[in-house]
Amino acid sequence: MYKLSPSSLNIFVECPRCFWLQFNKGIKRPLGIFPSLPSGMDAILKVYFDKYMRKKELPPVLANLKLKLFDDEALLKEWRSNFKGIRYEDKKGNILHGAVDNILVNDKKLIVLDYKTRGFPLKENTHEHYISQMNLYNFLLRKNGYKTENYSYLLFYYPNKVNSKGDVVFDTKLIKIKTDAKKAEKLFNDAIACLEGEIPECSDACEYCKYANGFQ
Repeated sequence: MYKLSPSSLNIFVECPRCFWLQFNKGIKRPLGIFPSLPSGMDAILKVYFDKYMRKKELPPVLANLKLKLFDDEALLKEWRSNFKGIRYEDKKGNILHGAVDNILVNDKKLIVLDYKTRGFPLKENTHEHYISQMNLYNFLLRKNGYKTENYSYLLFYYPNKVNSKGDVVFDTKLIKIKTDAKKAEKLFNDAIACLEGEIPECSDACEYCKYANGFQ
């Protein structure tokens, strides 16, 4: 039985060999310094958005959307938990789980809203790095019996300037991206098949494998 997440599936996409070694041999990629700013931003944004949710309003940054914030606080708290999140278990007992930032509602359909913090303004293709993650969240919601739209929203925050009081002012950009739950299901199944097979070849672009091979 394997327990996977969107972040671990990113490793599978980047390099099947690193992915296989992590789950079958306990050999993980070296951990770099993890910036704490994104986690801190996520925490305060959830508090900020929840205040509007309780008032049954949208915050100004979403004011142009004809949607509502998901208002089942107990369930949202569960879905946000890194220890539980939204879960799906296949027939073999393999688990996929993911923790969302927030959920929007269009009639009876759910839409994932994810917060992203960056150091610089977005490039034209910045959002493409998160399509797989959003696909997986939609797949998880559907496997739990919820209807979802075929799109999600990414809300980016990035610094603009420092004002006269010394406060950092952030700009925001809301990006709507198409999602495909079937692609997420295929990715999950392909990853499980990889883990159940023999050790695969490394990706040509994997810097971790190149580094390790240099000592062989």
